[in-house]
This record gives sequence, C-alpha cells and structure tokens, in this order.
Amino acid sequence: MKIETKYLGEVEIQEETILHFESGIPSFLEEKQFVVLPFDETTPFLILQSVKTPELGFVVVSPFEFFPDYQVKLTDSTVDSLEIEKEADVLIYTILTVKEPFTNTTVNLQGPVIINTKINKAKQISLNDVNYHTKHLLMLQAVGKEG
Repeated sequence: MKIETKYLGEVEIQEETILHFESGIPSFLEEKQFVVLPFDETTPFLILQSVKTPELGFVVVSPFEFFPDYQVKLTDSTVDSLEIEKEADVLIYTILTVKEPFTNTTVNLQGPVIINTKINKAKQISLNDVNYHTKHLLMLQAVGKEG
C-alpha cells in the first residue's frame, strides 16, 4: 500500500511492517499505526511515520548509537501488554527534537518507543530513571570531545 509521509513524500509500504500502538502515542492517542522508514541511508536516523496522518512523523534513532550505556528496564505490565517473550524480539527507539544547528538536537531518553518485532506491537513508555530526561543533547559527547 502507498502512504503519504512527512519527510519522504509518497512511499510504498508492506502492511506486515505496520506497527500497532494499542493506546496511540502520548499526545496522539488516536494514532495507532506507524511504520519505521529509513530517513537516509547514510545516517542512523529513521522516521516513525503515522500510516493515517502524513504530517505526523517523528525522527527516531536507536539510543545505543549515541548512548552506549543507555538502559531500559521494562515493567511486567509493558512486557505483558506487548506480549514480549524474549529480549531478542525487542527494538528500542528514542524520539528526537531536531533543531538548528543540528548540534542542538535533543533526544527523549525518558520516553523510549518499545517494539515487539515478532508481532509488531509497540508502545511509548515513560521511564522512572532520574538519569534520563526528555531533552538530552544528542551530540553532547561529541561536543564534549571538541573542547
């Protein structure tokens, strides 16, 4: 099927790649179907695109690309609601707030998107870890190395 996207125009997707968010995404509770699309083959960034609303697309990234020590402990209710049977079936993305210049871009480490890749169920959760916030500088480590 073809969908209109925020960043890539019209894109052909396979229905079996659609992620199902039973409760929507916070602030977008009516949005229950998304797909993950490559943003650009030269970057680690992806787009979490609504299937229903072309204007709704989030730039996401695996947090482990920029924060190798990042840890997520899933609650039993999250494991149950996403029907997760084993860790290998789980993908984690974090949503970016892209800013100009790009070095000011922030990442929401407190609210990762958890995906059970086996059955394409997904959910954005909120972590209680005080070390993670909604606006971490994505490039903090690179900036720190420059100075």
